[in-house]
Amino acid sequence: MQPEEILILVAKGDKSAFGQLYALFKDKVYNTSISYLQQENDAEEVTQDVFVEVYHNANTYKGGASVSTWIYRITVNKCLDRIRYNNRQKRFSFITSIFNKDTGALQHDKPHFDHPGVGVENKERAAMLFNAIRQLPESQQTAFILKQIEGLSQREISQIMDMGEKAVESLLQRAKANLRKILSDYYNSNEGL
Repeated sequence: MQPEEILILVAKGDKSAFGQLYALFKDKVYNTSISYLQQENDAEEVTQDVFVEVYHNANTYKGGASVSTWIYRITVNKCLDRIRYNNRQKRFSFITSIFNKDTGALQHDKPHFDHPGVGVENKERAAMLFNAIRQLPESQQTAFILKQIEGLSQREISQIMDMGEKAVESLLQRAKANLRKILSDYYNSNEGL
């Protein structure tokens, strides 16, 4: 059964069809989420949020784009919303989190990031790359993740981002240039270590 047919059944309340749709797209949604958020808990929560939205809004799917594109668009929006939420939370609690409330000592809580597609030998480089990706503007970040990490075509990305293929190509070029600069700055500043 095609994803579009499954989604029609989901729109009618068919729970087994929803299970099929979930099985079909859960890994793509999770991998996209972890690429954006770099925290397993956040990625798992966003994955759940995406499928809740898919379930509740299956009847709004118009068929103009593929189901995959529709689900990627929901995933990207949920990830960007989570990043904005997390950034607001960080700003709000920044001062109180700098110091340990029991000892008064300065504390640093560096997040630990493991992408499921990265081997043990490349963890450090991957963490550095994903940190650099997070420094890109949202649109460049989205285009880069969807192209380089998820392996989508520029056509698919243009549908997900609701823009022309030339605009996606431009975003990808700027993202790569910005990443080169960010990473070269990092390497140049850490050569003496």
